[in-house]
Amino acid sequence: MPSRRPPRPHRVVVVAYDRLALFELAIAVEVFGLPRPELGIPWYEFAVCSVDAGPLRATGAIQVRARRGYRAIQSADTVIVPGWRDPAEAPPARLLDALRLAYRREARVVSICSGVFVLAAAGLLDGKRATTHWRYTEILRTRFPSIRVEPDVLYVEQGRVFTSAGSAAGIDLCLHLVRLDHGAEIANQVARRLVVSPHRDGGQAQFIARPIPVQAGHGLGHAIDWALAHLDRPLGVGDLAKAAALSPRTLVRRFHAELGSTPHRWLIRQRVLAAQRQLETSRRSIEEVAGAVGFGTAQNFRLHFRRIMRTSPTAYRRRFATRARGSRARRRCDGSE
Repeated sequence: MPSRRPPRPHRVVVVAYDRLALFELAIAVEVFGLPRPELGIPWYEFAVCSVDAGPLRATGAIQVRARRGYRAIQSADTVIVPGWRDPAEAPPARLLDALRLAYRREARVVSICSGVFVLAAAGLLDGKRATTHWRYTEILRTRFPSIRVEPDVLYVEQGRVFTSAGSAAGIDLCLHLVRLDHGAEIANQVARRLVVSPHRDGGQAQFIARPIPVQAGHGLGHAIDWALAHLDRPLGVGDLAKAAALSPRTLVRRFHAELGSTPHRWLIRQRVLAAQRQLETSRRSIEEVAGAVGFGTAQNFRLHFRRIMRTSPTAYRRRFATRARGSRARRRCDGSE
């Protein structure tokens, strides 16, 4: 029998240009371009392609040279456009054509921050939801009225088109892509190496009243710590308010101000995240996982999991369980866990 050729790595190509946004470019490089042998899985094949000739000027009086050109986009599985240099400047027609062709052959197309204006100019966001930095949302809405602009979220997923808000939200979106490709356990390990939160919900507000990290063990932080340790219980606003020593009304207001979410929505997301880890790393039945993370019944668990993850718990486990267990075993063997 002829041996089967192993599948090639997922190819990620980032678009670079003159006067490029260096931080947004670096996000993609850090997440997808950095070798990660400790994970023990085939990582991404990564390239940066230039759409302008010569050395590229970047923020901070830095020059960047990219080895690849437009042809790299032709074989990309994911194309990322970091913040565009000027929302008022029309992107090169050749770049727009390359993005349209990539999308037609079923590649993912991603923007970080003002890179959304390039995707919009290519017509890839017509009739779709999208987001960008809060400074640009009204400009985007005015220039491209067919786009349903979401001004208060970190990132938006619309089929194979992904858009993120301001710079740091690009990290959340890139980790979300890793989660889609490799599961929650692998994405958490990448986040740990980046020393960032392993998961911020894309629907979380990008601009909140108090952009200060919640302090563990104090007020809302204590309620969050307590809830995460008791996800197997039926929890409500009253339970979290008691743990925080706050009134229910104050707790709800603090959740919105500090996390950009409601307690109920936050709890559902945390239960789904806990379920992902259970599905990847344990052999518990679906009913057991549902009880362990507080969904109560398997039916309720499947309903919320499918709504958020767009797949069933069983299909998710089938896709990600083996690689997560293998990665954990390798870390135990080399002493990194």
